[in-house]
Amino acid sequence: MRAAFFDMDRTILSENSGKSWLRFQYQRGEIGVGYMARAVYWQMLYRMAVLDMASLAEKLVADAKGDLESDMIAKCKIWLDEDLAQTISPPAVEQIKAHKEAGDVVVMITGSSQFAAYPIAELVGIEHVLCSQLEVVDGIFTGKLSNMCFGEHKVGLAESFAAEHGVDLSSSIFYTDSYNDLPLLNRVGEGVAVNADARLLRQARKRGWRVENWAD
Repeated sequence: MRAAFFDMDRTILSENSGKSWLRFQYQRGEIGVGYMARAVYWQMLYRMAVLDMASLAEKLVADAKGDLESDMIAKCKIWLDEDLAQTISPPAVEQIKAHKEAGDVVVMITGSSQFAAYPIAELVGIEHVLCSQLEVVDGIFTGKLSNMCFGEHKVGLAESFAAEHGVDLSSSIFYTDSYNDLPLLNRVGEGVAVNADARLLRQARKRGWRVENWAD
């Protein structure tokens, strides 16, 4: 069986959900200019594929220790309605629909947390979601990740999913914008560079991968 894997940020969505989340928090007065400046720097490093994502994720998740999951869910509902849902890319929705009609298993695979990934997947009609997971015990964040979905981690998660669902990764396809996803692009049968960063675009042209622009 063939699967179609879709990244979320700048693929299914026309922008990065992390950037949207920061803007939402800033508008609510929850973070200041200094934090925004650091976040812009982190995003620049991410786009250059030189960010130590594991260390940064551990630091950011630790800040949530002791917070209520219910508060996060409620806040993310507001965020989704006011901002994130409006960034869903129509071409992505059409491509998802085409794969479902072709009988492919459609999977979102994203470094974003469950609080962004699950609602967006539901809106675009994707049943299967592989994402980073903030650990929650008794409704409270522990300050740790129970699962990380980034770089090489995506390969392991995709392989586990494939084994469980009878998917042949060598005949599957992966849509993404980021050079950081090169490990999974190398693992599947077909890669598609969508709204690609500069390094991924160079790789796509070198390897003859399809290049698409869904941002418009």
